[in-house]
Amino acid sequence: MAQIEVIQGDITRVLVDAIVNAANSSLMGGGGVDGAIHRAAGPSLLEECRKIAAAKRNEAACPTGEAVITGAGNLPVKHIIHTVGPVWHGGGKEEPELLASCYRKSLLLAQEAGLKSIAFPNISTGVYGYPRDKAAAAAVKAVRETLPSAPAVKRVVFVCFDGENYSLYKKLLEG
Repeated sequence: MAQIEVIQGDITRVLVDAIVNAANSSLMGGGGVDGAIHRAAGPSLLEECRKIAAAKRNEAACPTGEAVITGAGNLPVKHIIHTVGPVWHGGGKEEPELLASCYRKSLLLAQEAGLKSIAFPNISTGVYGYPRDKAAAAAVKAVRETLPSAPAVKRVVFVCFDGENYSLYKKLLEG
């Protein structure tokens, strides 16, 4: 079974096969984790994301709850898996299912690519307003439920930028 851990730090500096980007549906970069990853990866990431978006024509480059994989540009990882989390509207608009799907689809893409390790940020908890405790519980549950379908993945790291998220994940993983 895969090792699941939590660390506090900067996801762009974590040494794993793939980091997950909490992207927007255009894949063109933004604020928070998305902006940090795009800045650290450099212009080749934006170019690759533009190609994905162009292939989708009038659709979202990556719809909410879905995931796509790209190269990593200047980052010290093999790939970036971009996933679009839901905006929190109180929980009645399929937000829990969509958030769980982000983690599931990301792990399955890692499996398809033969990746052994993956790092996740706290998806949807920034400007998308998802309550941190609910997001952490959904993330841990989705990862634990999906790992049997992703046997290539041997290590999952939840990377928390702040102490509050770190404490939430630590408590969930120890409990």
